[in-house]
Amino acid sequence: MNDIKTKFNENIQMFKCPVCGDGMLVDDLKSIVCTNGHCFDISKRGYVNLLLRPGKSHYDKELFEARSIICKAGFFDPLIEAVVSLIYQRISSMNSELMTVLDAGCGEGFHLSRVMSDLHKKTNFNIQGIGIDISKEEIQIAAKNYKDIIWCVADLARVPFKDKQFQVVLNILSPSNYKEFGRILCDEGILIKVVPGSSYLKELREVFYQETDRVAYSNDKVTEHFGRNFNIIGTQKVLYNFSIKNEELGYLIKMTPLSWGTTDEKVQKAFSSGIDYVTLDFDIIVGNRKL
Repeated sequence: MNDIKTKFNENIQMFKCPVCGDGMLVDDLKSIVCTNGHCFDISKRGYVNLLLRPGKSHYDKELFEARSIICKAGFFDPLIEAVVSLIYQRISSMNSELMTVLDAGCGEGFHLSRVMSDLHKKTNFNIQGIGIDISKEEIQIAAKNYKDIIWCVADLARVPFKDKQFQVVLNILSPSNYKEFGRILCDEGILIKVVPGSSYLKELREVFYQETDRVAYSNDKVTEHFGRNFNIIGTQKVLYNFSIKNEELGYLIKMTPLSWGTTDEKVQKAFSSGIDYVTLDFDIIVGNRKL
């Protein structure tokens, strides 16, 4: 536990108070406190909660467990490899003693943990990963499973970090706040956003949304919104099939928002449809700040 608190102490210069915006310090390795006395305890579980009011999460323990099983089965592996390659290409040309990577909307921490692990294998740079999410339950899971990363419960609308602190901001299948992303990225930093492609889980989409306009999906509006806020400096499509067992299909159905609000009848139809693989289609958008 002391190692986690030391991590906060070593990186406290990045933080700003979410209440007043002042700088912060670690108080006796038990809490982080600003110059105006606003105090946030470092949990024994290895994270700090910087929300000003309880966050609203639509997720539950069953969904977290399903997502963890799907992640560990290799569902996202090719996507993570592509993201790591893009980060490595970018940071290899940067001149900085410490590289900082923020996962904004990190969930239970799997993506960031894999990204950091793979980056450490590829480079000797001093790289610190930080994950934030509005869900305390997911941050608790992240802090329990991945010890070398700084985890914070925080709101994307009020990111608790000073200006220009990050070389890389990741935003993987999660909502965005481009104003805050632009503020916390350093001048040479990049934003990497991952969104579903048009063929993402099309096998499930055809079952759940048959005879509706939701069978087809387009992320054009997401890309346009990104381009209005950041310079798009690159895009990459990651498309592959993932073989899936019936038990894993059940976890995938629980995990994906595609099934939320659908009928039990359609869920059972998906189980009995003989799906033995699903299509994974992701678009990675890379951007930098509009200076």
